[in-house]
Amino acid sequence: MTYCVGLLLKAGMVLLSDTRTNAGLDNIATYRKMFTFERPGERVIAIMTAGNLSVTQTTLARLAEAANDPEACEARSILRAPTMLDVAGIAGEMLSQVMVETTQRMDRMHQSATASLIVVGQRQGGPMRMFLVYPEGNFIEATEDTPYLQIGEHKYGKPILDRVVTADTSLADARKAVLLSMDSTLRSNLSVGMPLDLVVIERDTFAVAEERRIEPSDEAFAAMSAAWSGALREAFTQIGER
Repeated sequence: MTYCVGLLLKAGMVLLSDTRTNAGLDNIATYRKMFTFERPGERVIAIMTAGNLSVTQTTLARLAEAANDPEACEARSILRAPTMLDVAGIAGEMLSQVMVETTQRMDRMHQSATASLIVVGQRQGGPMRMFLVYPEGNFIEATEDTPYLQIGEHKYGKPILDRVVTADTSLADARKAVLLSMDSTLRSNLSVGMPLDLVVIERDTFAVAEERRIEPSDEAFAAMSAAWSGALREAFTQIGER
């Protein structure tokens, strides 16, 4: 499975994804689920994927091919689209098209497949925007009231986001929030696994400010996980019964 989370804040956007995929207990592999597209100073886009690997890889490959095609029109290329709303529409249309093709093949084998995307970014002259794109190609948008989106195994990492994240959260605290959200998911679901991919985009910079992979041996992540566990245990012991 997968866990991907994105925060849309006044200061910027923070994104985190795992890399585990599995087709059964004995077929586990690592695949990137975070993809970035940039025209520095003009626009920056990031896409996270969850679901059937064939569907998501085909969708991203086609989006990347169109983005790199100098002759692609605004209706096909996410790097030429006039607005982030149009970018979400292009990604949704491509995902829907791939889903239809895949479903037709898998129906003959009495199998099913599904996938979803988180599409985020900003272009010059427009605001930062974040969308959750469904398999059918339709989408919803993050708002100031609910400034985050999740796909995949989201239930374990949701409580901390509900409690601590607002649109005014700093990028530093947002990084901590998504990492602890992922830590909770890693502890509770074996289908989500490291390494992790982290991306930070600052508002109005139109470029990726930070992009790094967090390996299982990462000491800072391990220390944060241990500190969070200790803080939860301490808080638990201090709460009295009534």
